This record gives sequence, structure tokens and C-alpha cells, in this order.
Amino acid sequence: MALRRFGRPKGVEGDSSPNLFVANCGPAVGLSHETIASVFSAFGELREVCSADESGVRVIVSYCDESSAKAALEALDGRPCPDLGGRSLHIRYSVLQPTLQGKVNDSVPVSLVALDLNIPGLYLLHDFVSPKEEEELLAAVDDKPWKGLAKRRVQHYGYEFCYETRNVNTRQHLGELPSFVSSILERISLFPNLDNHANIVLDQLTVNEYPLGVGLSPHIDTHSAFEGFIFSLSLAGPCIMEFRRYTEGAWLPNTSSTSTKVQTPENGPNFLRRAIYLPPRSMLLLSGEARYAWHHYIPHHKIDIVKDRVVRRGPRRVSFTFRKVRTDPCQCEYPQYCDSQ
Repeated sequence: MALRRFGRPKGVEGDSSPNLFVANCGPAVGLSHETIASVFSAFGELREVCSADESGVRVIVSYCDESSAKAALEALDGRPCPDLGGRSLHIRYSVLQPTLQGKVNDSVPVSLVALDLNIPGLYLLHDFVSPKEEEELLAAVDDKPWKGLAKRRVQHYGYEFCYETRNVNTRQHLGELPSFVSSILERISLFPNLDNHANIVLDQLTVNEYPLGVGLSPHIDTHSAFEGFIFSLSLAGPCIMEFRRYTEGAWLPNTSSTSTKVQTPENGPNFLRRAIYLPPRSMLLLSGEARYAWHHYIPHHKIDIVKDRVVRRGPRRVSFTFRKVRTDPCQCEYPQYCDSQ
């Protein structure tokens, strides 16, 4: 859902506008746009009520004339509103900002199924594990030591991913993958989209814990480090994952990053965007084009907009990412995205 850009009117504080920025009010606190409109329409004819941002707790109320907006502001600002759950609203005038030429929308429509994204090699299975299995998996990793990074915690099994070199040291084997993921590995072998690769052996597991509001920068898992199948199990909290396919010349590696990252401005029309909702207990498979040519990215949000519905992220999200360490040079069909080229 694209959000319209509003800001404070230029000039003195008293400048008016037919648009009101209303805080402490929105779907995230149980107030639908229809309910909000029913209250504000008492002061004049409304054009619309829309989200002010992705928080779900701030809206823009637009009137057909400034006098209606002024009446609503004077009546409701800073006062509890019985018809809106007794919430005290914080209101100021707002104006629609011009859109910069070439500016990319902050958000992209979010799909619930992988097929809608039309990205070859991308698959998503809902309810890959049961709630009981989810609880047991989380308890198992919480019983193990975590390694702290800048904004999240990680655990490595099988082989450690070296963030400084963006690669795996194959001479430092940490042992077999832990027994608490054995049933997951067995179930992965039955994944319906593996074709003739049902006997694939996964030997590396990274467990990531993301606190509320923490996401992941756009990247492609290093080609030279891992082979062509990447499985990611989402636990504890939901999120949106966005996929970006950059046009030729728009991709540049960052040798100091944890993986192949992009150095591309966000205000250019030089990449395709898709987004999918990852509910807890779902398993995502990246293979082929989806694995090698599309950057994946988790926005740094506390709340996501999915099909015009506000979805709150949990206090934590934990992902189990299973991969196969590469022992031979990458020979994929996308050398322009390969770090070893």
C-alpha cells in the first residue's frame, strides 16, 4: 500500500489546511478508517481518511474545505474522544507534499503466496512446523549461547559464516547440525519443488534473532560460499520480505558487508520490487533465479501493512536458515551477481 506524503504547512504555526495529521489514532489501536471517518465527518465533508505512515497509529484526515478541518482540530485536539475509545488525539494541520520525480514508493503490494511474485525458484510453505515444534525449536536455541552482532544475535552450526570475509572457512567444521533440527531436515527432503534434488544434503545452519523493528539490508547470499538451495524457517514473529532485481550496472558489491549488498540509491527506477508476507512457522525456499539474482530484504519496521491490514511484528523473530557449503566454483547462470567474478 503506497502512503501519501504529508507535512506541516510552510509559514507561521497558525497556517491552516484542509488536511489534518492525527496521532494516537489508527488500525494499530483498533480504530478503522471507517470509524475515524464517522467521527470527523461531524465537522464537514470528508475527502478521505488514510494512513499517515506505516505505524498504524497515525492518520491523515482530509476535508473538502479548511473551515471543517479547523473546527475538528479545535474540538478534538488534546481531548479524550469517547467515540474513539476515549483516546486523546494529537492533531496538527498537514499539507500534501509534491512527489519527487523518479521517487520509489516506500512500500510495495505484499503477496501472501509465492506464485503471485512471479520469481522463478521462489517457494513458500505455510505451517511447515506445528506450534508445538516451534516452541521446542525456540527453547533449543535459547538453551545455546548466542553471538551478538550490531543489531541482532546469531548462532552457527556446521560451519560458521565469517562476516568479515563474507565466506565460510571449510577447514573449520563445527560438527554435524544439531539433533533438534533433524525432523526439519527430513521434511525439507520432501519439499515439493526440489525436482531431482531430493537427496540434497544441507550442512550449514545460521539462526538469527531479530528484535522488534530490526530487519535485514538488501543482499544476495554469497555465491562462492553456498550452493543453490537456501531454506529459511520463520519462527516467533511475522515479517515482510522484499525482493529486488537490479538492472545491469545497478549492482555493486560491498566488500566490507556480511554478504553481497547493493550500493544503489533508493530513488531510481533501476530495480524491480516484489514483497511477500512470511508468517510464523513458514518455510521459504530460494533457488535458481530467486537465490542467485534477486536481493532479499527485510524492512526495518515494527508494523507491516499486508493487504490493507496492519500486522504487528512480535517482540522477536527467529529464523533458521539452512544451506549447503560450496566446495566447487560457482557456475550459476547469473555471473553479473557473483562475488567471485
